[in-house]
Amino acid sequence: MRNSASRDESRRRAEAFGHRAERAAAWLLRAKGWRILARRLKTPLGEIDIVALRGRTVAFVEVKARPDLAAGMLALQPRQRERLRRAATLFLAQQPLYARDHDLRFDLVVVRPWRWPVHIADAWQVDR
Repeated sequence: MRNSASRDESRRRAEAFGHRAERAAAWLLRAKGWRILARRLKTPLGEIDIVALRGRTVAFVEVKARPDLAAGMLALQPRQRERLRRAATLFLAQQPLYARDHDLRFDLVVVRPWRWPVHIADAWQVDR
């Protein structure tokens, strides 16, 4: 029983840290001139941390809270990239204006303790 309570507390702490990281990432993107269209967008095909718009570019942003930049970049595995691609495809089907009239890309924001978040534009490519 104690192990279960400990796991639950650990999970709650990790989730709270992830939410703080997403808020920091959204703050950074806004400071760089992006308008946040959606945060924590849940679809039947997966969740997108942030959907942002700047000019004619729509970015689907994955946020990783990790101790350093390398760990953040390594945390985004091919399976997760595919899940994000599918979720983005569904978002675009529901919001066809963005699919038709905008450039699309996948970005990564790595949030590290006591450091500024790092925004990696166009972090990976997908075939559409």
